[in-house]
Amino acid sequence: MDIDKIYREMPLKKIPWNYETPPDSLIELVESGKIIPCRTIDLGCGIGNYTIYIATKGFNVTGIDISTSAISIAKKKAKEKGVECNFLVGDIVSNIEDFKINFDFAYDWELLHHIFPEKRQKYVENVYKILNPKAKYLSVSFSEKDPCFGGQGKYRETPLGTVLYFSSEEELKNLFESYFKIIELKTIEIRGKPVPHIANYVFMERK
Repeated sequence: MDIDKIYREMPLKKIPWNYETPPDSLIELVESGKIIPCRTIDLGCGIGNYTIYIATKGFNVTGIDISTSAISIAKKKAKEKGVECNFLVGDIVSNIEDFKINFDFAYDWELLHHIFPEKRQKYVENVYKILNPKAKYLSVSFSEKDPCFGGQGKYRETPLGTVLYFSSEEELKNLFESYFKIIELKTIEIRGKPVPHIANYVFMERK
């Protein structure tokens, strides 16, 4: 399923991963001071809701998404709210030539389960390359323990026609630990439409 088509044709409120307000886990990192205002990148930012939130907290933030339609909406939303953000159309899995600067904090919220295992190594390498030493990185993606979309198997098809990959904590530990020091790895519950999801939460520091 073409992600850009989803943003073009589906009402925003019905897009399963689209929420106006940021998730509790991201709010907690910011409000607790675990992450202080810095140069930040929102990986797979969609229509920019979380990018805009981070910007209102004093962060210099860039949002990137593969969908041209999503980025167009994000730019419009930021302008309407009077919030200064930088938005880019790009594929972080394969292309990072547009980045002339490095970041101190990166996060991907419900992005990694859209990236299949054969492309994940390249993705993590690219995230590593655009971060400064000691930069923090948060990744949250669906757990294989999640009962949704059939509740079995690593690859599951959604009602939208997208296919997602459901990971174990051990898989993610093996994926990240060559590039990042894992500060916290845990299973959490996150909101979903229509029901919550079980997800892997990985908070890391670049080596």
